[in-house]
Amino acid sequence: MSPYLSKSLLLLSLALVICGLVYPLSLWVVGQAFFPFQANGSLLTGPDGNPVGSRLIAQPFTREEYFQPRPSAALYDASASASSSLAASNYALRERVARMLGPMVKYRTGPRAGQLAAPDIERWFRQDAFQGKPHIVAQWAALHNSPAIAWVRADPAHEVYVEVWAKSHPAVVARFIEDNPDIPEPKAVDLAVVFFETFSRENPGRFPAAVRGAGVDGRSETRIEPVGEGPEVRSIFFDMWLQDHPGADLEGVPGDMVTASASGLDPDITLRNAEFQLDRVAAEWAAGLKRDPAAVRKEIGQLLEEKARAPARGLFGEKMLNVLELNLELRRRYGAL
Repeated sequence: MSPYLSKSLLLLSLALVICGLVYPLSLWVVGQAFFPFQANGSLLTGPDGNPVGSRLIAQPFTREEYFQPRPSAALYDASASASSSLAASNYALRERVARMLGPMVKYRTGPRAGQLAAPDIERWFRQDAFQGKPHIVAQWAALHNSPAIAWVRADPAHEVYVEVWAKSHPAVVARFIEDNPDIPEPKAVDLAVVFFETFSRENPGRFPAAVRGAGVDGRSETRIEPVGEGPEVRSIFFDMWLQDHPGADLEGVPGDMVTASASGLDPDITLRNAEFQLDRVAAEWAAGLKRDPAAVRKEIGQLLEEKARAPARGLFGEKMLNVLELNLELRRRYGAL
């Protein structure tokens, strides 16, 4: 029995040394010697020399002066890489895409060719009629409950706003409890639909949105107020506006601008996507730097051409740009706004 035991122990020791020490150590040496950038996570550094992210993993950019990556079903969380798996018939997918298109979509033909549809969406919204019926906001909340509930959950300030509304509308809350006896103490999220129905009647052509203004102490603060225009109106109600205007001839947008990748972490966008965002980005930098918008646009356009690369050194596929690299280059050239 002992010869078999000793041989087994020897084999185990060899396997531990080779697989647990020699092999990983040799990979580490080769990596550090020949591929140090890739072996250390492909980290990119900012103007101050500190790492700001990996060129292999997308991260969100929300400021208008930066190019934005593809949407992420994983919320850009590298530990939760995933796709949304939503079918084309799923309203959640249509609603997400519509929200992204609302502020950016332009007319393709007609007297307003090349101009944003956003002002028309806002004018239509303020008229407070959808398919001939009044109270657009109430219809939006009733047609699809999930977006209304998601609005309440999206921000603690939204929940507080609904809670304050509930205290000032005890009769509406009492009627909700009577209709829903299994929810004797409704929370803000439970009251989402009835809140929007009541809000719509009391504020026709308005939607609750964050507005910056002076607080009691004179300092700037953000509060929720009824508004008839702005990014939330354009994004949330674009789909309903489109249903009321089926003949609107709108420009197409790059597919990767409104669809998430399978991983939700794709760090690249197509050159066409970047060019679609170019006007917005250039306008913000020009305003912040107090420079000629046309000159800034030309400079950033040249930067896009310089940075764009197709797979396999251009043998196939579309030209792509790494969003983090691109935005870091903007920061190095123009500083911080």
